[in-house]
Amino acid sequence: MAPAASLSAATRVAGVTAPVLADFIKAYDVRGVVPEQLNVDVAYAIGSAFAQVVALPEQAKAVVVGHDMRPSSPELSRAFADGVAAHGVDAILIGLCSTDGLYYASGALDLPGAMFTASHNPAQYNGIKLCRAGARPVGQDSGLTDIRDLGQAILDGGKPFARDDLEPGTVTERDVLADYAAFLRSLVDLSQIRPLKVVVDAGNGMGGHTVPAVLGTAAGLPELPLEVVDLYFELDGTFPNHEANPLEPENLRDLQAAVREHGADIGLAFDGDADRCFVVDERGEPVSPSAITAMVAAREVAREVAAGTPAADVGIVYNAISSAAVPEIIAERGARGIRTRVGHSFIKAQMAHEGAVFGGEHSAHYYFRDFWFADTGMLAALHVLAALGTQDEPLSRFMAAYNRYAASGEINSTVADAAGTTEVVREWAAEQGAEFDTLDGFTATHRGGDGDPMWWFNLRPSNTEPLLRLNVEAADEATMERVRDDVLALVRGEAR
Repeated sequence: MAPAASLSAATRVAGVTAPVLADFIKAYDVRGVVPEQLNVDVAYAIGSAFAQVVALPEQAKAVVVGHDMRPSSPELSRAFADGVAAHGVDAILIGLCSTDGLYYASGALDLPGAMFTASHNPAQYNGIKLCRAGARPVGQDSGLTDIRDLGQAILDGGKPFARDDLEPGTVTERDVLADYAAFLRSLVDLSQIRPLKVVVDAGNGMGGHTVPAVLGTAAGLPELPLEVVDLYFELDGTFPNHEANPLEPENLRDLQAAVREHGADIGLAFDGDADRCFVVDERGEPVSPSAITAMVAAREVAREVAAGTPAADVGIVYNAISSAAVPEIIAERGARGIRTRVGHSFIKAQMAHEGAVFGGEHSAHYYFRDFWFADTGMLAALHVLAALGTQDEPLSRFMAAYNRYAASGEINSTVADAAGTTEVVREWAAEQGAEFDTLDGFTATHRGGDGDPMWWFNLRPSNTEPLLRLNVEAADEATMERVRDDVLALVRGEAR
């Protein structure tokens, strides 16, 4: 572990122009524009607050700090580490890493952590994802609000930047990439699969750093039976080729074309901080994250049962927007399906409470008990490669069993009165004979019958914008389109 040079505390002088942290510290993380909102003063103050709210009360000996490839990330992560050290807590800079690489370090070292990334946000943004020791999440109900408020007091001059009565902690550097890669490979064995050609689009994000280590030999691990065709592996936080957000269809087009051009077996796309993984099949067609959730769930249930655990004792978590196929397939395997709200803090908390082995979201976040209940797109990718490579069918045919219904994808609508609009939609759904729940927003479910096929939809407000988000699924495409269009007409005030 090498010592790292310190930034001068004299460069951090609180003033009246300090940004309002509540504007960009939200429910799950920090996400702001650089430098107007997130700068070295702010990073130092948040590091100081993190030490006082999380590290010191937990008697943590150190905090691990990682960062993505954005130009501002090294300086901001270093300022955060200095803020931690000012309170007598050591900081370990692990440098360039994916978000799940930071979670690995937090779990393996049993230390709180901070990851500097704005994930898929545009180049002018940066952010921080925080966790307690063992990669346990820090959200608005688990410390983030306290960190925000204390950080604001520090910036506004009401609290000192550092403690004069404490010996400052040390700031050192440590590379954990090889250990991270070896750990993931220990969870899913790809050494005996059939040879596969894999196109990977890293979107100039952190997948360009982690994929060569995990799927290749860059970290000194043995070669796998994979031929990797790389797209945009150059780390570049300005995202010169396309946004690193594979959830948007236009950002998958280069991957889809490359899969077809190279005759590949599969395509993988990672977002900016490489904690989400999206899959396209050999035809270049996207594979639903819900289908991936169902498939990995089936694998994890089978593995637990083979190890002697009764299927009924195996828990799988999925969110309220997941396909109806997910709970069906979990039930068919005899396991327990556990439905929860959208969002990583809810999923992680529910998984830990239930001792669930796996969890998946419609947004391509995948969570594993064996990865400290944290999300890792790379481990999900290993599962998909293992499943594909241990049988002979193409991915499209293999995944058909897990992709049972027609889905709309998420559709956003700007509304002035989210509650009033939702009530109008609820009245319409009641006229259709639907059942309701309010676990996350508003979900209406029509079980089907009398010539009207099954359908359901979820309508939920955005946490940060005046938007309603609609997801619709049905037994067939025509029914999905009908329900989608009827609900959208009500949401948008359009007569039909």
